[in-house]
Parts: sequence; structure tokens; C-alpha cells
Amino acid sequence: MQIRSRLCMSADGYITTPNGWPPQVVDPAYVPGESHGIPEFVATCEAALMGHTTFAPALTNDRWPWPTLQVFVLASQRSAGTPDHVTVDSDPARLLEQLRAANRGGDVHLIGGPRTIETFRALGALDKLELVVLPFFVGGGMRLTEALDIDTGLTLESSRALPGGSVEIVYTVDNRGGVPQARDAGWAPVSQRFSAE
Repeated sequence: MQIRSRLCMSADGYITTPNGWPPQVVDPAYVPGESHGIPEFVATCEAALMGHTTFAPALTNDRWPWPTLQVFVLASQRSAGTPDHVTVDSDPARLLEQLRAANRGGDVHLIGGPRTIETFRALGALDKLELVVLPFFVGGGMRLTEALDIDTGLTLESSRALPGGSVEIVYTVDNRGGVPQARDAGWAPVSQRFSAE
């Protein structure tokens, strides 16, 4: 079992539009459940793990968004109308234990925003970060790194072009990597350091 987060991101680095929608929904190439490599990705997963903000809209959808997946939700309480087969827990470590106990060998789709992704990354549970870079700018919205620790190390596993001009980039996550010097205001590349002589 691997826990994999897959997000679409505009070419200017936003994972939502300025009004909070996932950027792929404004892509002319977007077909719900069919485009952007989603069918291939979901076929490898047996469960979906998410926060309440991502889960709540499913309760009023005309169709259940995860018909083939077990669903695990990180939430402080069980929302009215939550199907009985959905596992809800307020403690991320305990929810992770329940997910692992129920797993039959398939991967887990970690769905949600940066805070949810960071919650499970901080527990050492995020195995892969998959980004689909879309061929347009949205000019604002939410960035992945607002909550995701920049000390997270990423190792390129694969990349491929998708129909419609998007590019899928798959990284293996290493919690011991990263580039902490990116936060240091006094840091400069070696090529830009001059000695006073």
C-alpha cells in the first residue's frame, strides 16, 4: 500500500482558482472522471483518504464520487447523511491505523488541500506526490506550499505528457530531504558569492 496525493496545478503554481475551484475544471480538455490521467490513477487505488472540507460536498452530490473506493475521512464529527461504510475519525494517526487495517494491498488516494496532505506527510504516511501541471495561468488561488513543509524531499519518479497539453510529474516523498536553505534570507548560490579582496 502506498498513500498517493494527486493534484492538478496551474502553470503559475496554484492548486485552486481564485474562487476556490480545482484548476482542472476550467481546462477545456477536462472531462470529469476521464481526463488528466484520473482513470489510470484511480484503477490502482482501493481507498480514498480526505479531510472534511473535501468530503462534505459529496453528501449533496447526485452521484457518489468514490463508488469503487473505501472512504476514510479526517473530521471532528460524523456529518449527517454520511454513509455507514465511510470511516470517520478526528485523530489522523488513529484514522491511518484504521485505513492500514482495512487495506488489501491497493494504494490510497489522499485527496484534499495542503493542510490535509501535510497532516499525513508529517506522520510519515505520504509516499508519492503527483502533480498534473495544466497549460494555463489562473493568477491566484491556493498554493500547495502554504501548508506543506518545504523540508519535504522529492525524488522524481516519472513524468509524461497528457492529452490536452498537461504534464504529469510523479515524485517519491522523502521526509528527510528538502532544501532548507530556501528559507534563509542570507543564502546565495556559490556563483553569486563574492569575497572582498
